[in-house]
Amino acid sequence: METQSAWQTAAILIARLIFAAVFAMAVTFKFMDMGATAGYIAAAGFPFPLFLAWCAAILEVLLVIAFLTGAFFTPAALVAAVYVIFLGFSFHGPSHWTGNQAEFGFFADHFTFLAGLFFAAVHGPGKLLAVRQGWPGRA
Repeated sequence: METQSAWQTAAILIARLIFAAVFAMAVTFKFMDMGATAGYIAAAGFPFPLFLAWCAAILEVLLVIAFLTGAFFTPAALVAAVYVIFLGFSFHGPSHWTGNQAEFGFFADHFTFLAGLFFAAVHGPGKLLAVRQGWPGRA
């Protein structure tokens, strides 16, 4: 069994806190004004925007819990990766670039986050402060 140094433990815990914070901020904005979130979803052309807004909020709460506790960490990181890339294409994809060049930056940022989530999914939640749940073979 490979040991984990203090700096590796700290880096993993900080990364988990960053992942949790990003999704916590997102869900906080949703809970502050679910109607605005539904409006944003409707503007992107999706049906049932209020239902989808609530689904997104529930998913984000579950992701925060998974990143903070380490429970179901690998599947949560993979679900988050799919969710992040879906959001990137749906709300900041190529069809949005002509209207606002900043949208390309928002789109590209999703890929940076995606890379971190894939890395986290491969390496797991670390050895400390992680509930041991998830797929077989992964802590």
